[in-house]
Amino acid sequence: MRKATALIMASALFAAVITGCASGKGTGGDGGSEPQVGVAIYKFDDTFMTGVRNAIADSAKGIAQADIVDSQNSQPTQNDKVDLFLTKGVKALVVNPVDRTAAGVIIDKAMAKDIPVVFLNREPLPEDMKKWDKVYYVGAKAEESGTMSGQLIADYWKSNPEADKNKDGVLQYVMLKGEPGHQDAELRTKYSIQAIEDAGIKVEKLQEDTGMWDRVKGQEKMAAFLAAHGDKIEAVFANNDDMALGAIEALKANGYYKDNKYIPVVGVDATAPALQALEEGTLLGTVLNDAKNQGKAAINLASVLAKGEKPTKDNVGYEITDNQYIWISYKKITKDNMADAK
Repeated sequence: MRKATALIMASALFAAVITGCASGKGTGGDGGSEPQVGVAIYKFDDTFMTGVRNAIADSAKGIAQADIVDSQNSQPTQNDKVDLFLTKGVKALVVNPVDRTAAGVIIDKAMAKDIPVVFLNREPLPEDMKKWDKVYYVGAKAEESGTMSGQLIADYWKSNPEADKNKDGVLQYVMLKGEPGHQDAELRTKYSIQAIEDAGIKVEKLQEDTGMWDRVKGQEKMAAFLAAHGDKIEAVFANNDDMALGAIEALKANGYYKDNKYIPVVGVDATAPALQALEEGTLLGTVLNDAKNQGKAAINLASVLAKGEKPTKDNVGYEITDNQYIWISYKKITKDNMADAK
């Protein structure tokens, strides 16, 4: 009887071990089919990056174990998160850097462990991208979004003669920049105004300030612009939707968007709150920064690299340029084509 009981228990234990091995979550070794990928986002409370990380989580299902962490807008914190990932033995990294100029440090850490890195949304410096053949970037070309922002304002200016409040033939504008040195902020700022000038419109910058991609800061800066320039402002450019929405709140507090008092405001990202503002008629337009495809491309690429495979369009699902870059296209969004963004 004891022998029978022991045999039953041994069989049960063996079955449990086999079941455990079969159902255990893989970490990229021989024990599982889904490799573990460490994902470090610059900060969780950024509206656009929330969309990106949600896309990463959704797209990871069935292809990777995505461990997504918040770097809390601190580069030292992000470096610590990367160290922890490497200690845990992840098979690939996806990093949305706090500071694009610090990417080289992360690359050095990953190279030492031979762990591929996919940078996301904030493009490292070209010299850092050339450090290693296992470094990739997924994002969008910021100059494209700047050009589209400018075109939105140019089209409005030409279609609405009343937009030239002082009838001097010059577009007086204010600019809300993302953050100093950020390539998206610099290029969106430059190319939005260049697009206005390319459309044959003279421009005058009344004021420019940094809003750090933040809605509250955008509102504060816009309030200061209004205090300094009042009705002289004929257009508002914002490097992202959060700052544009903040500007709109400041404009509302100063009597705009009622009694035919209007200033066109443009943003970038096509976030859900921005689409609501489009529907309400307070936001003139935005530019779709495709969070879904940026997130999906990043985790697809990381999962392929984590398996030790060479990434191609066939196994990643996206065109890879210069062996290192996946570019996701922007698109102009107005009230007329909001469905494209949704």
